[in-house]
Amino acid sequence: MTRYAGLLRGINVGGNKKIAMADLRKLVEGLGHTDVKTLLQSGNVVFTSDSADQAALAAQLEKAIEAELGMSVGCLVRDGADLARITAHNPLGAVASNPSRQFVVFLSGAVDPAKLAEVETVAKAGEVLAAGEREVHMWLPDGSADTKLTHLLFQKRLGVQVATARNWNTVTKLAALLA
Repeated sequence: MTRYAGLLRGINVGGNKKIAMADLRKLVEGLGHTDVKTLLQSGNVVFTSDSADQAALAAQLEKAIEAELGMSVGCLVRDGADLARITAHNPLGAVASNPSRQFVVFLSGAVDPAKLAEVETVAKAGEVLAAGEREVHMWLPDGSADTKLTHLLFQKRLGVQVATARNWNTVTKLAALLA
């Protein structure tokens, strides 16, 4: 049995794709997963599963949300080792001074450094990107409201199906829940 974090993209943001966390917990339990907990209202669900296939679990969540809630929502799944690695090797630790403005963009595929270099050309002055394995670390000193570094840009330029960001506070809380 492995503990996972399911990351849903774009729910309960700006009144779009509203999913009650109680409904999300019930949906994940209905898929046969156990010890289900949600974190915040922004689409973070932690659960235990006997599956070792993160991509299959993400696809399972996407299909269940579509079938039961009628919404198309991109999902990613990461295990405790992934989140421990991400938090232990923070490449922006020396730069990022506010955890609510430091982000991890989780991706459905590996980061291609050449493609990430192209994305960096869109960044505003002071914004910093650093490649991880299946994530990009981002420092947005002015916050995320006015950045051009959006999930759609990452999906298009990096050639991945799903990109979803979490601030450093949320990433560390998820890591703690999976530890």
